[in-house]
Order: sequence, then C-alpha cells, then structure tokens
Amino acid sequence: MSKVTAIVLAAGTGSRMQSKQKKQFMEINGKPVIWYSLFQFEQSPVDEVILVTGEEDIEYCKREIVEKNGFSKVKDVVAGGKERYHSVYNGLQSATGDIVLIHDGARPMINRKIIEDTIRGVEEKAACVVGVPVKDTIKKVQEGKVVDTPQRELLWITQTPQGFRRELIHEAYQRMMENEDSRVTDDAMVVEEYGKHPVYFVEGDYKNIKVTTPEDIQIAEVFLRGKTTEKTF
Repeated sequence: MSKVTAIVLAAGTGSRMQSKQKKQFMEINGKPVIWYSLFQFEQSPVDEVILVTGEEDIEYCKREIVEKNGFSKVKDVVAGGKERYHSVYNGLQSATGDIVLIHDGARPMINRKIIEDTIRGVEEKAACVVGVPVKDTIKKVQEGKVVDTPQRELLWITQTPQGFRRELIHEAYQRMMENEDSRVTDDAMVVEEYGKHPVYFVEGDYKNIKVTTPEDIQIAEVFLRGKTTEKTF
C-alpha cells in the first residue's frame, strides 16, 4: 500500500472575505473553516497531513487547531510563501508519502469518498484532479466582447484535492520554481507544463466549493448544517 500525504493549504489572507479575521479561522457552525478539511483527512486513509499556514499563525494552529482537536495525523505545520505555489513547494519539502494530495483548506465540504477516489486515481494514473462538469455555457470575453464559446461538454470546474505521485509533483515544482512562473494557477498546471505528464479528472461534488466571499460562508453553513463529527459530509 502506498503511503499518502495530504498537504492542506491555509496560508491565505482572505482579502475578498471583507473581514479582519483570516477566512481559514472564521467559524462555520461553530468550527473554524480549516477544521472541516483536517477532520476529513484525519478520518480517511491518508497517513500524514502537512498543514501550511502563515508564519505568524504556526503556533496558533499547533495549539488551537491541531492539539486542541486531537488531529494526530498532522505531522508538521509549516510556513507558507508569498504565492500559492510557494506554499505548496514548502509543504512538499515535508511530505514523505508516495502519493501527495494537495488541498485548499478553504474547501470545507471535502468528504471521504472524494479523498479515496483521488488516491485511487493517483494509483492508476499518477496525476489527477477533482472536478465537476460545468452546468452553464461559458463565454470567452475580451474587452467586453465575446470572442469564443467553448464546447460545454469539454469544460470542467477544477476543485481540490489534486493528487500526484510525489516524485512527479516534486520534480515538476522544482523546475517551475527555477523559472518563478507566475502564470501557474494550480498544481495540475505545474505537472502539465513542467512534468510533461497527462492529468486526469476524478469527479468531485458540486458542494465542494471554495469559501472566498461572505456569501460562501452562508452557503457552507447550509451544506454543513446538522453534520456531526461522527459523519462524513
């Protein structure tokens, strides 16, 4: 059996949340946003968790999030970087698993099925991301004018976790870091461009939203209402 590491990213400032409190520490139904992801990984086949947060928040996370809630699988809490890809790279330095799942801690609706499906996908394909088919027609727009209408059947909404064989994602990130490629928006793109390896989709869940704005907190509260620590979401 492969050893699995989950890297949970919680180093963002949450500027679009319009709050002085960082979004990963805001509460949804009495629990911090980051708690939900850590809880699901704690209950899953994942072997270890690396939590990436702001350097100034490391001790708080260790004391109030990890120790207080008994998250025994969290093996390290490390400082993030200036951009998301810096944070991922820092997390990769502590990862020891054969498989690495990279997850945005601002996605509290992750569940055990998604985690297990992603692990299985990596075992079979080496690189895969969670996502769902788009429901709406998408338009490509430049200067307010529609310039293209892609085929909806070919479009998927990308979510997390994104899973990879550790050697593949680590080597791809090393090459990308040498170039300081600011175009990178997710881990799949790093593997596509710098690992030269195909990436496959694993179907996720439309509820697996990223909490970014105040409205998202309200939506997440509805999705998570009535859930208990004995249940998966």
